[in-house]
Amino acid sequence: MTKIEVAGEMLPMRESLAREVEVGWNRLTSPGTWWSGAERLAIAAEARHAKTCKLCQQRKAALSPYTVPGEHDSTSDLPPAAIEAIHRIVTDAGRITEHWILSLIEGGEMPALEETKYVEIIGIIAVLTGLDKLHQGLGLAPRDLPAPIAGEPSRQRPLGAKRNLAYVATLAPEDVGPEDPNPYPLHGDKNIHRGVSLVPQEVFNFFDLDVELYLKDHEIRDFEHDFRAISHAQIELIAGRTSALNGCYY
Repeated sequence: MTKIEVAGEMLPMRESLAREVEVGWNRLTSPGTWWSGAERLAIAAEARHAKTCKLCQQRKAALSPYTVPGEHDSTSDLPPAAIEAIHRIVTDAGRITEHWILSLIEGGEMPALEETKYVEIIGIIAVLTGLDKLHQGLGLAPRDLPAPIAGEPSRQRPLGAKRNLAYVATLAPEDVGPEDPNPYPLHGDKNIHRGVSLVPQEVFNFFDLDVELYLKDHEIRDFEHDFRAISHAQIELIAGRTSALNGCYY
């Protein structure tokens, strides 16, 4: 156990979790695969702001979000399709359709958003949500977003990625090229791991944090041992309730 400073307070925290929390914040602020560090932070800020967007609230209350036109309340100069993606992922992910995703990445009413950039947005929001919910669970205000780290995105798309599993292209374990980051040996290769594999680094970014907030893949079904201060049953009760409240597909 170690202590870390959170919002001016020194709090006890498991060392591995404290480490990955800091890694998570550092990755949010660093250049990614398709977005710069400044852009990744703008996506994070927009994700936080989306919760108060009037258009998103109206769409959430509507029988179908696709019947409510309008413009999002935005705090950034990100492309319109990126803003639309961020707001929908944050506020109404359960009703996202393949047609909506294709309309973003193929263009139409607004300039197209590259599929790879859309997937990286999902990864950024997933990591930010984990970090922010940790603060919320500790009874603390969200951590201020740090300053961006300069540098260029790597812009490396896996050659073996195909659209055969999800609404977006994914990278099967057998199609990982020698030049691609390969997260599967470390975290597992189930569909949930493949979800953002079009941008392999985002699999690392999310699951490096996730396994410390929750459990490692091989620990999830090991019911003979408890790996945290609370029991396996307590962890699964919390996870199941959270999934139900969020309408989690899995």
